Amino acid sequence: MDKILILDFGSQTTQLIGRRIRDLGVYTEIIPGDSPLSSEALATQTGDPVRGIILSGSPESVYTPEGAVPDQGVYTCGLPLLGICYGLQRMTYDNGGLVEALHQREYGGMEVTVKGEAGTGEGTMGNGELIRKFLAGFDPAVPLRDLTNPPLFYPPVPFSHSFTAWMSHGDTLTRLAPGFREYGASAAGFPAVVAHESKPWFGLQFHPEVTHTERGREILAAFVFGVCGGKPGWTMERYIEEVRAALTERVGRNPVLLLISGGVDSTVAGALLLKTLDAGQVHLMYMDTGLMRKDETKTVTAALERLGARHLHIIHCEEEFLSALKGLSDPEAKRKAIGDLFITIQEREVSRLGLSEPYFLAQGTLYTDLIESGKGVGKKAHVIKSHHNVGSPLVDAKRRAGHIIEPLDRLYKDEVRRLGRLLGVDEEVVRRHPFPGPGLAVRILGEVTREKCDILRDADALYIEELKKRRSPSGERLYDEIWQAFAVLLPIRSVGVAGDVRKYGWVLSLRAIVSADGMTADVYPFPIKDLLEISTLITNTVKDIGRVTYDISSKPPATIEWE
Repeated sequence: MDKILILDFGSQTTQLIGRRIRDLGVYTEIIPGDSPLSSEALATQTGDPVRGIILSGSPESVYTPEGAVPDQGVYTCGLPLLGICYGLQRMTYDNGGLVEALHQREYGGMEVTVKGEAGTGEGTMGNGELIRKFLAGFDPAVPLRDLTNPPLFYPPVPFSHSFTAWMSHGDTLTRLAPGFREYGASAAGFPAVVAHESKPWFGLQFHPEVTHTERGREILAAFVFGVCGGKPGWTMERYIEEVRAALTERVGRNPVLLLISGGVDSTVAGALLLKTLDAGQVHLMYMDTGLMRKDETKTVTAALERLGARHLHIIHCEEEFLSALKGLSDPEAKRKAIGDLFITIQEREVSRLGLSEPYFLAQGTLYTDLIESGKGVGKKAHVIKSHHNVGSPLVDAKRRAGHIIEPLDRLYKDEVRRLGRLLGVDEEVVRRHPFPGPGLAVRILGEVTREKCDILRDADALYIEELKKRRSPSGERLYDEIWQAFAVLLPIRSVGVAGDVRKYGWVLSLRAIVSADGMTADVYPFPIKDLLEISTLITNTVKDIGRVTYDISSKPPATIEWE
Protein backbone atom coordinates (compact mmCIF):
# COMPACT_ATOMS: atom_id res chain seq x y z
CA MET A 1 0.00 0.00 0.00
CA ASP A 2 1.43 3.37 -1.02
CA LYS A 3 2.13 5.81 1.78
CA ILE A 4 2.71 9.53 2.26
CA LEU A 5 4.95 10.32 5.23
CA ILE A 6 4.21 13.45 7.29
CA LEU A 7 6.86 15.03 9.50
CA ASP A 8 5.16 16.52 12.57
CA PHE A 9 6.75 19.76 13.75
CA GLY A 10 3.96 20.57 16.22
CA SER A 11 1.23 22.12 14.10
CA GLN A 12 -2.32 21.83 15.43
CA THR A 13 -3.38 20.67 11.95
CA THR A 14 -0.71 18.06 11.23
CA GLN A 15 -3.14 15.17 11.65
CA LEU A 16 -5.64 17.03 9.50
CA ILE A 17 -3.18 16.84 6.59
CA GLY A 18 -3.11 13.08 7.01
CA ARG A 19 -6.86 12.92 7.29
CA ARG A 20 -7.38 14.84 4.03
CA ILE A 21 -5.00 12.52 2.19
CA ARG A 22 -6.64 9.42 3.70
CA ASP A 23 -9.95 10.79 2.37
CA LEU A 24 -8.33 10.62 -1.06
CA GLY A 25 -7.65 6.91 -0.44
CA VAL A 26 -3.90 7.06 0.22
CA TYR A 27 -2.48 5.95 3.56
CA THR A 28 -0.52 8.47 5.65
CA GLU A 29 1.86 7.96 8.54
CA ILE A 30 2.86 10.76 10.89
CA ILE A 31 6.26 10.65 12.59
CA PRO A 32 8.24 13.15 14.70
CA GLY A 33 9.80 15.88 12.58
CA ASP A 34 13.35 14.96 13.59
CA SER A 35 13.05 11.22 12.76
CA PRO A 36 15.96 9.60 10.82
CA LEU A 37 15.24 9.82 7.10
CA SER A 38 18.01 7.99 5.30
CA SER A 39 16.88 5.54 2.63
CA GLU A 40 17.61 2.67 5.02
CA ALA A 41 15.71 4.27 7.89
CA LEU A 42 12.73 4.97 5.67
CA ALA A 43 12.58 1.36 4.53
CA THR A 44 12.93 0.04 8.09
CA GLN A 45 10.55 2.25 10.02
CA THR A 46 7.71 2.66 7.58
CA GLY A 47 7.18 -0.74 5.94
CA ASP A 48 4.99 0.19 2.99
CA PRO A 49 6.56 2.15 0.12
CA VAL A 50 6.79 5.89 0.82
CA ARG A 51 5.86 7.95 -2.25
CA GLY A 52 6.40 11.40 -0.81
CA ILE A 53 7.07 13.42 2.34
CA ILE A 54 5.15 16.39 3.74
CA LEU A 55 6.80 18.80 6.20
CA SER A 56 4.08 20.15 8.50
CA GLY A 57 3.56 23.53 10.08
CA SER A 58 4.78 24.52 13.53
CA PRO A 59 4.15 27.16 16.22
CA GLU A 60 7.91 27.87 16.25
CA SER A 61 10.28 29.85 14.01
CA VAL A 62 13.15 28.39 12.01
CA TYR A 63 15.64 30.94 13.36
CA THR A 64 14.96 30.24 17.07
CA PRO A 65 16.39 27.34 19.14
CA GLU A 66 12.87 25.96 19.64
CA GLY A 67 12.36 25.40 15.91
CA ALA A 68 12.37 21.68 15.07
CA VAL A 69 15.06 20.64 12.58
CA PRO A 70 14.44 17.65 10.28
CA ASP A 71 17.04 14.99 9.61
CA GLN A 72 19.02 16.23 6.65
CA GLY A 73 18.33 12.91 4.93
CA VAL A 74 14.98 14.41 3.92
CA TYR A 75 16.85 16.46 1.31
CA THR A 76 18.90 13.55 -0.04
CA CYS A 77 16.39 10.68 -0.01
CA GLY A 78 15.16 11.58 -3.50
CA LEU A 79 11.44 11.58 -2.61
CA PRO A 80 9.07 14.42 -3.52
CA LEU A 81 8.72 16.98 -0.71
CA LEU A 82 5.88 19.36 0.14
CA GLY A 83 6.52 22.00 2.78
CA ILE A 84 3.45 23.55 4.38
CA CYS A 85 3.84 26.88 6.22
CA TYR A 86 6.74 26.21 8.65
CA GLY A 87 7.63 23.21 6.49
CA LEU A 88 8.27 25.53 3.52
CA GLN A 89 10.19 27.97 5.70
CA ARG A 90 12.30 25.07 6.97
CA MET A 91 13.09 23.94 3.42
CA THR A 92 13.99 27.51 2.47
CA TYR A 93 16.15 28.15 5.53
CA ASP A 94 17.96 24.80 5.35
CA ASN A 95 18.86 25.30 1.70
CA GLY A 96 20.25 28.83 1.74
CA GLY A 97 17.17 31.04 1.67
CA LEU A 98 16.10 33.71 4.14
CA VAL A 99 13.11 33.68 6.53
CA GLU A 100 12.24 36.77 8.57
CA ALA A 101 9.52 37.95 10.92
CA LEU A 102 6.67 40.00 9.47
CA HIS A 103 5.70 43.34 10.95
CA GLN A 104 2.08 42.23 10.66
CA ARG A 105 1.40 38.50 10.57
CA GLU A 106 -0.69 36.90 7.82
CA TYR A 107 -3.56 35.18 9.59
CA GLY A 108 -6.98 33.89 8.51
CA GLY A 109 -8.45 33.96 5.02
CA MET A 110 -6.04 35.68 2.62
CA GLU A 111 -6.10 36.04 -1.15
CA VAL A 112 -3.44 34.13 -3.09
CA THR A 113 -2.81 34.49 -6.81
CA VAL A 114 -1.11 31.62 -8.61
CA LYS A 115 0.08 31.56 -12.21
CA GLY A 116 0.69 28.57 -14.42
CA GLU A 117 2.61 29.61 -17.49
CA ALA A 118 3.10 27.87 -20.82
CA GLY A 119 6.30 25.86 -20.66
CA THR A 120 6.43 26.28 -16.88
CA GLY A 121 9.67 24.98 -15.46
CA GLU A 122 10.95 23.49 -18.72
CA GLY A 123 14.35 24.02 -20.19
CA THR A 124 17.67 22.88 -18.87
CA MET A 125 16.45 22.24 -15.34
CA GLY A 126 14.09 19.42 -16.41
CA ASN A 127 11.39 19.61 -13.70
CA GLY A 128 8.70 21.12 -15.92
CA GLU A 129 6.29 18.17 -16.05
CA LEU A 130 6.18 17.74 -12.26
CA ILE A 131 5.65 21.47 -11.77
CA ARG A 132 2.76 21.41 -14.25
CA LYS A 133 1.23 18.46 -12.41
CA PHE A 134 1.52 20.30 -9.10
CA LEU A 135 0.07 23.57 -10.41
CA ALA A 136 -2.87 21.67 -11.92
CA GLY A 137 -4.24 21.51 -8.38
CA PHE A 138 -4.70 25.28 -8.46
CA ASP A 139 -6.28 25.41 -11.92
CA PRO A 140 -10.08 25.87 -11.59
CA ALA A 141 -10.49 24.11 -14.95
CA VAL A 142 -9.08 20.83 -13.58
CA PRO A 143 -11.63 18.85 -11.48
CA LEU A 144 -10.69 16.63 -8.54
CA ARG A 145 -11.54 13.45 -10.45
CA ASP A 146 -8.84 14.24 -13.01
CA LEU A 147 -6.29 14.92 -10.28
CA THR A 148 -6.97 11.60 -8.52
CA ASN A 149 -6.64 9.75 -11.85
CA PRO A 150 -3.92 11.84 -13.45
CA PRO A 151 -2.80 11.52 -17.07
CA LEU A 152 0.87 10.95 -17.66
CA PHE A 153 1.29 14.48 -18.95
CA TYR A 154 -0.55 17.72 -18.20
CA PRO A 155 -0.96 20.13 -21.15
CA PRO A 156 1.03 23.33 -20.45
CA VAL A 157 -2.05 25.59 -20.53
CA PRO A 158 -1.36 29.03 -19.00
CA PHE A 159 -3.76 30.26 -16.30
CA SER A 160 -3.94 32.84 -13.55
CA HIS A 161 -6.20 32.14 -10.59
CA SER A 162 -6.92 33.97 -7.34
CA PHE A 163 -8.42 32.10 -4.40
CA THR A 164 -8.84 32.31 -0.63
CA ALA A 165 -6.26 30.42 1.41
CA TRP A 166 -6.04 29.98 5.17
CA MET A 167 -2.82 31.40 6.62
CA SER A 168 -1.37 31.36 10.12
CA HIS A 169 2.19 32.64 10.27
CA GLY A 170 4.25 35.50 11.57
CA ASP A 171 7.31 34.75 9.42
CA THR A 172 7.74 34.78 5.65
CA LEU A 173 10.25 34.05 2.90
CA THR A 174 12.24 37.16 2.10
CA ARG A 175 14.73 35.36 -0.16
CA LEU A 176 14.06 32.04 -1.87
CA ALA A 177 16.71 29.35 -1.62
CA PRO A 178 18.75 28.76 -4.81
CA GLY A 179 16.81 26.75 -7.39
CA PHE A 180 13.35 27.72 -6.08
CA ARG A 181 10.92 29.81 -8.08
CA GLU A 182 7.77 31.61 -7.00
CA TYR A 183 4.50 30.59 -8.70
CA GLY A 184 2.02 32.25 -6.37
CA ALA A 185 1.94 35.21 -3.98
CA SER A 186 -0.26 36.49 -1.17
CA ALA A 187 -2.15 39.77 -1.47
CA ALA A 188 0.69 41.36 0.53
CA GLY A 189 3.16 40.26 -2.14
CA PHE A 190 4.97 37.49 -0.23
CA PRO A 191 5.71 34.06 -1.77
CA ALA A 192 2.83 31.62 -1.18
CA VAL A 193 3.47 28.89 -3.80
CA VAL A 194 6.99 27.83 -4.75
CA ALA A 195 8.67 24.95 -6.57
CA HIS A 196 12.25 23.87 -7.18
CA GLU A 197 13.34 23.96 -10.81
CA SER A 198 15.24 20.67 -10.76
CA LYS A 199 14.20 18.74 -7.63
CA PRO A 200 10.70 17.46 -6.76
CA TRP A 201 10.36 20.00 -3.95
CA PHE A 202 7.26 22.16 -3.51
CA GLY A 203 6.05 24.59 -0.87
CA LEU A 204 2.92 26.39 0.30
CA GLN A 205 2.82 29.36 2.66
CA PHE A 206 -0.76 28.50 3.66
CA HIS A 207 -2.71 25.49 4.91
CA PRO A 208 -4.44 23.46 2.16
CA GLU A 209 -5.69 20.95 4.76
CA VAL A 210 -8.25 23.28 6.39
CA THR A 211 -11.68 23.61 4.82
CA HIS A 212 -11.32 27.42 4.59
CA THR A 213 -8.77 27.06 1.78
CA GLU A 214 -10.39 26.91 -1.65
CA ARG A 215 -9.26 23.90 -3.72
CA GLY A 216 -7.32 22.59 -0.74
CA ARG A 217 -8.22 18.98 -1.58
CA GLU A 218 -7.25 19.50 -5.19
CA ILE A 219 -3.86 20.95 -4.22
CA LEU A 220 -3.07 17.97 -1.99
CA ALA A 221 -4.34 15.55 -4.67
CA ALA A 222 -2.07 17.14 -7.26
CA PHE A 223 0.93 16.48 -5.00
CA VAL A 224 -0.08 12.97 -3.89
CA PHE A 225 -1.17 11.60 -7.26
CA GLY A 226 0.44 13.87 -9.84
CA VAL A 227 3.84 14.49 -8.27
CA CYS A 228 4.24 11.41 -6.05
CA GLY A 229 2.39 8.92 -8.26
CA GLY A 230 0.46 7.56 -5.26
CA LYS A 231 -2.18 4.85 -5.69
CA PRO A 232 -5.30 4.62 -3.47
CA GLY A 233 -5.49 1.70 -1.07
CA TRP A 234 -6.67 3.09 2.29
CA THR A 235 -10.24 2.49 3.57
CA MET A 236 -12.00 2.49 6.93
CA GLU A 237 -12.55 -1.24 6.51
CA ARG A 238 -8.78 -1.66 6.31
CA TYR A 239 -8.36 0.48 9.41
CA ILE A 240 -10.73 -1.82 11.31
CA GLU A 241 -8.73 -4.88 10.24
CA GLU A 242 -5.44 -3.33 11.34
CA VAL A 243 -6.63 -1.97 14.68
CA ARG A 244 -8.41 -5.21 15.59
CA ALA A 245 -5.25 -7.20 14.83
CA ALA A 246 -3.19 -4.81 16.95
CA LEU A 247 -5.67 -4.99 19.85
CA THR A 248 -5.75 -8.78 19.82
CA GLU A 249 -1.97 -9.04 19.83
CA ARG A 250 -1.43 -6.42 22.55
CA VAL A 251 -4.23 -7.34 24.95
CA GLY A 252 -4.23 -11.11 24.69
CA ARG A 253 -6.50 -12.52 27.42
CA ASN A 254 -5.99 -9.64 29.88
CA PRO A 255 -9.00 -7.69 31.12
CA VAL A 256 -9.77 -4.35 29.52
CA LEU A 257 -11.59 -1.52 31.26
CA LEU A 258 -13.14 1.24 29.19
CA LEU A 259 -14.23 4.42 30.91
CA ILE A 260 -17.33 5.23 28.93
CA SER A 261 -19.32 8.45 28.83
CA GLY A 262 -22.05 7.41 26.42
CA GLY A 263 -20.89 9.84 23.76
CA VAL A 264 -19.95 8.84 20.22
CA ASP A 265 -16.23 8.35 20.88
CA SER A 266 -16.39 6.08 23.93
CA THR A 267 -19.39 4.16 22.57
CA VAL A 268 -17.61 3.41 19.28
CA ALA A 269 -14.47 2.46 21.23
CA GLY A 270 -16.64 0.10 23.28
CA ALA A 271 -18.17 -1.43 20.14
CA LEU A 272 -14.70 -1.97 18.68
CA LEU A 273 -13.52 -3.74 21.84
CA LEU A 274 -16.66 -5.89 22.05
CA LYS A 275 -16.34 -6.94 18.40
CA THR A 276 -12.61 -7.65 18.71
CA LEU A 277 -12.16 -9.27 22.12
CA ASP A 278 -14.18 -11.78 24.10
CA ALA A 279 -17.04 -9.82 25.68
CA GLY A 280 -16.19 -11.48 29.00
CA GLN A 281 -12.87 -9.63 29.25
CA VAL A 282 -14.33 -6.22 28.39
CA HIS A 283 -15.53 -4.15 31.35
CA LEU A 284 -17.37 -0.91 30.65
CA MET A 285 -17.42 1.57 33.51
CA TYR A 286 -19.76 4.53 33.39
CA MET A 287 -19.44 7.21 36.04
CA ASP A 288 -22.53 9.25 36.83
CA THR A 289 -20.58 12.33 37.85
CA GLY A 290 -23.54 14.65 38.17
CA LEU A 291 -22.01 16.58 35.27
CA MET A 292 -23.82 14.65 32.54
CA ARG A 293 -26.67 15.48 30.17
CA LYS A 294 -30.27 14.94 31.20
CA ASP A 295 -31.26 11.24 31.53
CA GLU A 296 -27.75 10.26 30.43
CA THR A 297 -27.47 7.17 32.62
CA LYS A 298 -30.63 5.62 31.15
CA THR A 299 -29.53 6.40 27.59
CA VAL A 300 -26.02 4.99 28.12
CA THR A 301 -27.23 1.77 29.74
CA ALA A 302 -29.67 0.99 26.91
CA ALA A 303 -27.11 1.72 24.15
CA LEU A 304 -24.37 -0.47 25.67
CA GLU A 305 -26.68 -3.38 26.37
CA ARG A 306 -27.71 -3.37 22.71
CA LEU A 307 -24.02 -3.69 21.77
CA GLY A 308 -23.74 -6.90 23.79
CA ALA A 309 -21.96 -5.62 26.89
CA ARG A 310 -21.78 -8.29 29.60
CA HIS A 311 -19.93 -6.28 32.26
CA LEU A 312 -21.44 -2.82 32.63
CA HIS A 313 -20.59 -1.06 35.87
CA ILE A 314 -22.57 2.09 36.76
CA ILE A 315 -20.79 4.20 39.40
CA HIS A 316 -22.79 6.93 41.14
CA CYS A 317 -20.23 9.53 42.23
CA GLU A 318 -21.92 12.93 41.94
CA GLU A 319 -21.03 13.97 45.49
CA GLU A 320 -17.34 13.23 44.98
CA PHE A 321 -17.08 15.26 41.78
CA LEU A 322 -19.01 18.26 43.09
CA SER A 323 -16.83 18.17 46.21
CA ALA A 324 -13.62 18.09 44.13
CA LEU A 325 -14.84 21.06 42.10
CA LYS A 326 -15.89 23.16 45.06
CA GLY A 327 -14.19 26.54 45.02
CA LEU A 328 -12.55 26.00 41.61
CA SER A 329 -13.15 28.57 38.88
CA ASP A 330 -10.08 28.25 36.64
CA PRO A 331 -10.83 26.03 33.61
CA GLU A 332 -7.51 24.16 33.75
CA ALA A 333 -7.88 23.57 37.50
CA LYS A 334 -11.34 22.10 36.92
CA ARG A 335 -10.14 19.83 34.12
CA LYS A 336 -7.19 18.60 36.19
CA ALA A 337 -9.37 17.91 39.23
CA ILE A 338 -11.85 15.95 37.11
CA GLY A 339 -9.10 13.98 35.36
CA ASP A 340 -7.43 12.97 38.62
CA LEU A 341 -10.72 12.01 40.24
CA PHE A 342 -11.75 9.96 37.21
CA ILE A 343 -8.66 7.78 37.58
CA THR A 344 -8.84 7.66 41.40
CA ILE A 345 -12.41 6.36 41.29
CA GLN A 346 -11.57 4.03 38.43
CA GLU A 347 -8.73 2.48 40.40
CA ARG A 348 -10.89 2.16 43.50
CA GLU A 349 -13.73 0.54 41.61
CA VAL A 350 -11.38 -1.75 39.70
CA SER A 351 -10.01 -3.07 42.98
CA ARG A 352 -13.58 -3.82 44.01
CA LEU A 353 -14.13 -5.68 40.76
CA GLY A 354 -11.06 -7.81 41.35
CA LEU A 355 -9.70 -7.54 37.80
CA SER A 356 -6.46 -9.42 37.39
CA GLU A 357 -3.29 -7.44 36.75
CA PRO A 358 -2.22 -6.13 34.44
CA TYR A 359 -5.50 -4.75 33.24
CA PHE A 360 -5.58 -2.36 30.29
CA LEU A 361 -7.31 1.00 30.50
CA ALA A 362 -9.07 1.85 27.23
CA GLN A 363 -10.20 5.34 26.27
CA GLY A 364 -12.12 6.88 23.39
CA THR A 365 -9.45 9.55 22.94
CA LEU A 366 -9.39 11.23 19.53
CA TYR A 367 -6.37 12.85 17.93
CA THR A 368 -7.90 16.31 18.47
CA ASP A 369 -7.81 15.59 22.24
CA LEU A 370 -4.14 14.64 22.06
CA ILE A 371 -2.92 17.56 19.98
CA GLU A 372 -4.92 20.18 21.94
CA SER A 373 -3.27 18.79 25.07
CA GLY A 374 0.21 19.04 23.53
CA LYS A 375 0.48 15.25 23.01
CA GLY A 376 1.01 15.23 19.25
CA VAL A 377 3.36 12.86 17.50
CA GLY A 378 6.35 15.17 17.82
CA LYS A 379 7.59 17.20 20.78
CA LYS A 380 6.67 20.70 19.61
CA ALA A 381 2.86 20.81 19.99
CA HIS A 382 1.53 23.61 22.21
CA VAL A 383 -1.10 22.96 24.90
CA ILE A 384 -4.44 24.51 23.94
CA LYS A 385 -6.39 22.91 26.79
CA SER A 386 -6.03 19.86 29.00
CA HIS A 387 -8.39 16.96 28.38
CA HIS A 388 -9.49 14.93 31.39
CA ASN A 389 -8.35 11.68 29.76
CA VAL A 390 -5.06 13.02 28.39
CA GLY A 391 -3.37 15.49 30.70
CA SER A 392 -3.78 14.25 34.27
CA PRO A 393 -0.68 12.88 36.05
CA LEU A 394 -2.37 9.55 36.75
CA VAL A 395 -3.26 9.01 33.09
CA ASP A 396 0.30 9.94 32.16
CA ALA A 397 1.55 7.29 34.59
CA LYS A 398 -0.68 4.66 33.00
CA ARG A 399 0.53 5.77 29.59
CA ARG A 400 4.18 5.43 30.62
CA ALA A 401 3.48 1.94 31.96
CA GLY A 402 2.11 0.96 28.55
CA HIS A 403 -1.31 0.05 29.95
CA ILE A 404 -3.48 2.49 28.00
CA ILE A 405 -5.33 1.58 24.81
CA GLU A 406 -6.66 4.38 22.59
CA PRO A 407 -7.93 2.70 19.41
CA LEU A 408 -9.39 5.95 18.02
CA ASP A 409 -6.38 8.18 18.67
CA ARG A 410 -5.62 8.69 14.98
CA LEU A 411 -9.18 9.46 13.95
CA TYR A 412 -11.30 12.57 13.72
CA LYS A 413 -14.93 12.81 14.79
CA ASP A 414 -16.45 12.25 11.36
CA GLU A 415 -14.20 9.21 10.84
CA VAL A 416 -15.35 7.84 14.20
CA ARG A 417 -18.96 8.16 13.04
CA ARG A 418 -18.15 6.18 9.89
CA LEU A 419 -16.40 3.56 12.00
CA GLY A 420 -19.41 3.35 14.32
CA ARG A 421 -21.76 2.67 11.42
CA LEU A 422 -19.51 -0.12 10.16
CA LEU A 423 -19.52 -1.64 13.67
CA GLY A 424 -23.32 -1.53 13.90
CA VAL A 425 -23.69 1.26 16.47
CA ASP A 426 -27.22 2.75 16.52
CA GLU A 427 -27.61 5.67 14.10
CA GLU A 428 -29.04 7.95 16.81
CA VAL A 429 -25.89 7.37 18.87
CA VAL A 430 -23.60 7.80 15.85
CA ARG A 431 -25.21 11.16 15.04
CA ARG A 432 -24.98 12.41 18.59
CA HIS A 433 -23.18 15.70 19.00
CA PRO A 434 -19.80 15.70 20.80
CA PHE A 435 -19.87 16.07 24.58
CA PRO A 436 -16.75 16.99 26.57
CA GLY A 437 -15.27 14.45 28.97
CA PRO A 438 -15.44 16.89 31.91
CA GLY A 439 -19.13 17.32 31.09
CA LEU A 440 -21.08 20.34 32.27
CA ALA A 441 -18.15 21.47 34.42
CA VAL A 442 -16.58 23.19 31.40
CA ARG A 443 -19.94 24.60 30.27
CA ILE A 444 -20.54 26.27 33.62
CA LEU A 445 -18.18 29.22 33.74
CA GLY A 446 -16.84 29.76 37.23
CA GLU A 447 -17.53 27.52 40.21
CA VAL A 448 -19.65 24.41 39.62
CA THR A 449 -22.58 23.68 41.94
CA ARG A 450 -25.45 21.18 41.88
CA GLU A 451 -27.95 24.02 41.38
CA LYS A 452 -26.07 25.30 38.31
CA CYS A 453 -25.79 21.78 36.89
CA ASP A 454 -29.56 21.28 37.20
CA ILE A 455 -30.29 24.63 35.56
CA LEU A 456 -27.92 24.03 32.66
CA ARG A 457 -29.05 20.41 32.22
CA ASP A 458 -32.68 21.47 31.78
CA ALA A 459 -31.86 24.36 29.45
CA ASP A 460 -29.52 22.28 27.31
CA ALA A 461 -32.05 19.44 27.01
CA LEU A 462 -34.71 21.89 25.81
CA TYR A 463 -32.30 23.36 23.27
CA ILE A 464 -31.28 19.97 21.83
CA GLU A 465 -34.87 18.71 21.78
CA GLU A 466 -35.94 21.75 19.75
CA LEU A 467 -33.09 21.24 17.27
CA LYS A 468 -34.28 17.68 16.70
CA LYS A 469 -37.87 18.85 16.15
CA ARG A 470 -37.16 21.73 13.81
CA ARG A 471 -36.35 21.49 10.10
CA SER A 472 -34.06 23.55 7.94
CA PRO A 473 -35.17 24.90 4.53
CA SER A 474 -33.65 21.74 2.99
CA GLY A 475 -35.92 19.54 5.10
CA GLU A 476 -33.15 18.16 7.36
CA ARG A 477 -33.36 18.28 11.14
CA LEU A 478 -31.51 21.32 12.42
CA TYR A 479 -29.70 18.93 14.78
CA ASP A 480 -28.24 16.96 11.86
CA GLU A 481 -27.07 20.08 10.03
CA ILE A 482 -25.15 21.26 13.10
CA TRP A 483 -21.86 19.60 14.05
CA GLN A 484 -22.14 20.53 17.72
CA ALA A 485 -24.71 22.47 19.73
CA PHE A 486 -24.89 23.12 23.45
CA ALA A 487 -25.70 25.70 26.10
CA VAL A 488 -23.25 27.49 28.40
CA LEU A 489 -24.17 28.98 31.78
CA LEU A 490 -22.39 32.29 32.27
CA PRO A 491 -21.20 33.48 35.70
CA ILE A 492 -23.39 36.58 35.64
CA ARG A 493 -26.98 37.46 36.42
CA SER A 494 -29.11 39.90 34.49
CA VAL A 495 -32.15 41.96 35.43
CA GLY A 496 -35.44 41.08 33.75
CA VAL A 497 -39.21 41.21 34.20
CA ALA A 498 -41.53 38.22 34.63
CA GLY A 499 -45.24 38.77 35.28
CA ASP A 500 -44.66 42.44 36.23
CA VAL A 501 -42.14 41.28 38.82
CA ARG A 502 -38.45 42.15 38.76
CA LYS A 503 -36.44 39.00 37.95
CA TYR A 504 -32.73 38.51 38.47
CA GLY A 505 -31.75 35.43 36.49
CA TRP A 506 -28.72 33.68 35.05
CA VAL A 507 -27.48 34.42 31.52
CA LEU A 508 -27.33 31.47 29.11
CA SER A 509 -25.35 31.37 25.89
CA LEU A 510 -26.32 29.04 23.06
CA ARG A 511 -23.58 27.63 20.82
CA ALA A 512 -24.04 25.93 17.43
CA ILE A 513 -21.23 25.33 14.95
CA VAL A 514 -20.61 23.55 11.68
CA SER A 515 -17.33 21.75 11.09
CA ALA A 516 -15.79 18.83 9.22
CA ASP A 517 -13.41 17.71 11.95
CA GLY A 518 -13.49 20.04 14.96
CA MET A 519 -10.12 21.63 14.15
CA THR A 520 -11.83 24.62 12.54
CA ALA A 521 -15.46 25.64 12.91
CA ASP A 522 -17.95 28.22 11.65
CA VAL A 523 -21.03 29.53 13.40
CA TYR A 524 -24.28 27.90 12.30
CA PRO A 525 -26.42 30.53 10.51
CA PHE A 526 -29.60 29.99 12.52
CA PRO A 527 -32.91 31.03 10.95
CA ILE A 528 -33.76 33.95 13.23
CA LYS A 529 -37.31 32.66 13.77
CA ASP A 530 -35.99 29.43 15.28
CA LEU A 531 -33.44 31.20 17.43
CA LEU A 532 -36.04 33.60 18.83
CA GLU A 533 -38.53 30.82 19.56
CA ILE A 534 -35.92 28.62 21.27
CA SER A 535 -34.76 31.56 23.39
CA THR A 536 -38.34 32.31 24.46
CA LEU A 537 -39.02 28.66 25.28
CA ILE A 538 -35.93 28.46 27.52
CA THR A 539 -36.65 31.66 29.46
CA ASN A 540 -40.31 30.67 29.89
CA THR A 541 -39.54 27.10 30.98
CA VAL A 542 -36.31 27.28 33.01
CA LYS A 543 -37.24 29.76 35.72
CA ASP A 544 -33.68 30.61 36.72
CA ILE A 545 -32.63 31.70 33.20
CA GLY A 546 -33.33 35.39 32.62
CA ARG A 547 -31.52 36.08 29.38
CA VAL A 548 -30.30 34.05 26.36
CA THR A 549 -27.46 35.02 24.02
CA TYR A 550 -26.04 33.35 20.89
CA ASP A 551 -22.29 32.81 20.49
CA ILE A 552 -21.15 33.96 17.03
CA SER A 553 -17.41 33.18 17.40
CA SER A 554 -15.68 30.87 14.91
CA LYS A 555 -12.73 28.56 15.60
CA PRO A 556 -10.15 29.99 15.37
CA PRO A 557 -9.80 32.39 17.08
CA ALA A 558 -12.19 30.89 19.66
CA THR A 559 -12.34 27.22 20.64
CA ILE A 560 -15.59 25.27 20.32
CA GLU A 561 -16.07 24.84 24.07
CA TRP A 562 -15.87 27.94 26.26
CA GLU A 563 -13.41 26.35 28.70
